[in-house]
Amino acid sequence: MKILFLLLITCCASMAQAQNSKPTGYVKKGLKFTTTEIARGDIEYGSKDLFIFEFVNKANSSAIINDVQTSCGCTTAEKPMGEIKKRGKGKISVSYDTYRVGPFTKTITVSSTVGLPVVLTISGNVLPEKH
Repeated sequence: MKILFLLLITCCASMAQAQNSKPTGYVKKGLKFTTTEIARGDIEYGSKDLFIFEFVNKANSSAIINDVQTSCGCTTAEKPMGEIKKRGKGKISVSYDTYRVGPFTKTITVSSTVGLPVVLTISGNVLPEKH
């Protein structure tokens, strides 16, 4: 009975260890952004500044950005059109409606044909209009 119990414990421990290990040579693929968050601080009312997110395609194939979804209508984003070659560079340009006074934090979800979706974040504080 003791031998059976020890054998059961050994099997469970080895299965738990196998589930926690990553495959040898595991490399994260997909779009690699230089930053996923841009915090601006104070922004002038009516400003036209863009938030620019640059990336490199680290996948083993060309990538296409399928969708760039913003968290609300006060934020717009432009995506590259066409393929981004392997090791190619691109950018996502984001603008915020700076006629809305006060602090903000918004997210942009980028979906592509390579890797998992990436969530980008912009934040800042729009100052009141100067008279």
